[in-house]
Amino acid sequence: MEAREILEQVRDGRISVEAAEGYFRRQPFEELGYAKLDSHREIRSGFPEVIFCSGKADAFLVSIYRKVYEASGEAFGTRASYRQYEAVKQEIPQIEYDEISRILKVEKPGKQKIGKIAVCTAGTADIPVAEEAAQTAEYFGSLVERIYDVGVSGLHRLLSRLESIQDAHCVIAVAGMEGALASVIGGLVKNPVIAVPTSIGYGASLQGLSALLTMINSCANGVATVNIDNGYGAGYLATQINRLAWKGRENGRERR
Repeated sequence: MEAREILEQVRDGRISVEAAEGYFRRQPFEELGYAKLDSHREIRSGFPEVIFCSGKADAFLVSIYRKVYEASGEAFGTRASYRQYEAVKQEIPQIEYDEISRILKVEKPGKQKIGKIAVCTAGTADIPVAEEAAQTAEYFGSLVERIYDVGVSGLHRLLSRLESIQDAHCVIAVAGMEGALASVIGGLVKNPVIAVPTSIGYGASLQGLSALLTMINSCANGVATVNIDNGYGAGYLATQINRLAWKGRENGRERR
């Protein structure tokens, strides 16, 4: 539960001051022995802790999901396998799994989505990483528009969606091969571009290293690069930018 939500419940008389005080007095993490759940992360950063599923033993993963879900009514995990989904589903039947992005989540219904983030891919093979970015941003409350398969080998495809891309508070450009998409978009928009190199490509792409080097050496201004295949990191950062843009827009309305 967020600090603001607790304070609103105190204001509305739904919980007592003593109950709220007890929540804030809790230690900032829950000790499980094999993990320390960071229960105060959302209070500090505005984002709840996310579960990295890959490599975790089933028993540990199931327990972590149960604890996070019991505490907040939702839980979000990345890089999960179908086998892990089946294990967690035994404990949380309403859990959802997307085989493309490998995201394993249960979330509160009716979330408000604000602002706009455009998630673009060079090719269809880049979509798994793009979906990790898009679904991360959506989970954190951003409105996302997907613009897929608009790589530079057919520039007219990108230009046909340019107005929508330019309208976004932030653009995520996901590309493998030589990774040129981020530079092209960076030269066409006024808002930040987050470049995500993917490990898609033939041998000399070096599992995404070629795209990474292209993106961090971009001649276009306003392009920042995350790690290879790091859709989650891109979705998180894009949401931070989107929230700031939305807040500035709302404050501008108040001044008028």
